[in-house]
Amino acid sequence: MQNVSKRTILWIVPIAIIAIFWYFYGPQEEITDNEYITYIKESPIQESGASFDSALATTCTDNKWVYFKTQKNHNVVEFKGKCDIDSQVNDVNLQFVVEDDQKGFETGVLLLDGKQQTEDQRDEVLKLIVSK
Repeated sequence: MQNVSKRTILWIVPIAIIAIFWYFYGPQEEITDNEYITYIKESPIQESGASFDSALATTCTDNKWVYFKTQKNHNVVEFKGKCDIDSQVNDVNLQFVVEDDQKGFETGVLLLDGKQQTEDQRDEVLKLIVSK
């Protein structure tokens, strides 16, 4: 009878650990509306004066804005959509890292069709979006 209880405990412990990790690090509900998203949507792109929301809405379809917090407590707003860039429709993911007090942000990673772009390429794509 002792062997049965030891085996049972040896199965319960790993399952409990997996459940705990799933609870804390598993898929989270997407946040699609909060003050960080509003802040980025209303912010101007570079020196153009056009807001990210209006410029991206003009060029892109299937728009979606998502907020999440990284493990290092950075506030990230991500734009996802299908954008017409150089007469070609691309899947676009553009991230912004927003300061806690919403006094500033950094334009982060840009993915076109799942491929990460350099900072120069990202800036060129943003210029193309603004020019439309």
